[in-house]
Amino acid sequence: MFKQKNRLKKKLEVQGTVKKGKSVFDPVCGIKFLKNDLDESRFAVVVGLKVHKSAVKRNRVKRQYREVVRLHLDSIKPGFDVVLLTSAKALELTYVQKEERLLAVFRKAGLWKD
Repeated sequence: MFKQKNRLKKKLEVQGTVKKGKSVFDPVCGIKFLKNDLDESRFAVVVGLKVHKSAVKRNRVKRQYREVVRLHLDSIKPGFDVVLLTSAKALELTYVQKEERLLAVFRKAGLWKD
């Protein structure tokens, strides 16, 4: 679970980020991000019904992506709203593979501190 200050909570904030934000994707996961005026980056993870009908499987994918972000939060640039989007291929990958893919997406987007 993200800390309170690192959560995108309101539906309008998530929709605004998805609608107006820049996007970077790979075949398994992607992000939509938008600059905010805060000192912290805020995140939301979206795993839709198209990924899998079972809520148990969708929630597992959400938890794994949240944990990746939580562990690497200090390496992600502050001041962005980020929505993580996933595809059904995420169910087939291990945690380590998901971590590698997501970190590559952050680097490609320029949100990674060097």
